[in-house]
This record gives sequence, structure tokens and C-alpha cells, in this order.
Amino acid sequence: MRPPVDYIERTREQYAGLGYPPYSWVHSDTPPSFTPISKPLSQSKLGLIGSGGVYLAGQVAFHFKDDFSYREIDTNLPAAQRRVTHFAYDLTDARQDTNAVLPIDTLHRAVEYGWVGELSRTAYAFMGGIYSSRKVRDILAPALVERLQKDEVDVALLVPV
Repeated sequence: MRPPVDYIERTREQYAGLGYPPYSWVHSDTPPSFTPISKPLSQSKLGLIGSGGVYLAGQVAFHFKDDFSYREIDTNLPAAQRRVTHFAYDLTDARQDTNAVLPIDTLHRAVEYGWVGELSRTAYAFMGGIYSSRKVRDILAPALVERLQKDEVDVALLVPV
């Protein structure tokens, strides 16, 4: 078993090496918004968002310098078409099985077992460790919310890395 990655220290070092001021972790004065689901999960359409840097073969890979873009991942494509890149964690396990950071196949099984009604055709992935919390708040998060609304999902599963 590999030792855990000290993500906080690694992020500080990464951005210091790029000439950024010391990384300031985001703190909110208000609690996050939360809406209880309106129907059982077994009858719900589930959306998936992950910050592990997953992309599809043929898509442009993420880069580490404040990349706040996202990739659309077709959840019906085989895992062999998924790739992963990220600057802040050891990619060994994720490259062997991208489900470690974006559990698409696991969620398909949850649908087969009847635990989830349906998995959205599109999952969304970005590379966490984004220096600018403002860009996440003002650009990335609203874009992902808009996509989930267009996909008509009932509930979203967020998978942080």
C-alpha cells in the first residue's frame, strides 16, 4: 500500500515554484447550499463530476497551470478510452483504473442493482488543485451546474481527488 499524498504541502510547493503567492485555502462564511433529493435514489438520474483529471482518448489532456476547464466523458464508452492526468497526486492507480477517481463502471453496476435509477450519459471531469478559487466559483462551477441542468439530473455525485 502506498503512503498517502500530502496534497496540501504538494499544492503549496507546486504554486510556489510557479511564482504564485502562498496558496490560500478557501473558507466560506456561509454553509454550502444543499437541496434534499425529491425522490428515491433508485428512481433518480445521477450526474457525476470528478476532480481527478480524467479525459477521453482524443481529448486534450489537462495541464497544471491553473487549468479550470472540464471534459465531457461519455459514460457509455469503455474504461479503456479514459485517460488521466493531474499534477497533485500519484497517478499510478488511476491510470490502471480510472474508476478510482471517476467511478463510472461502479455506478453502472449500481444502476444494474437498482440502487440508482439511471446514470447520466455524460460525466464531467476537471483537474482539481485550481489556484484561483474565484475562477472555480465564477466560471467552472456555474458551467457544470448548467450542464447538469441540461442533462436533467436529479442528483449529482461529486468525487474530489
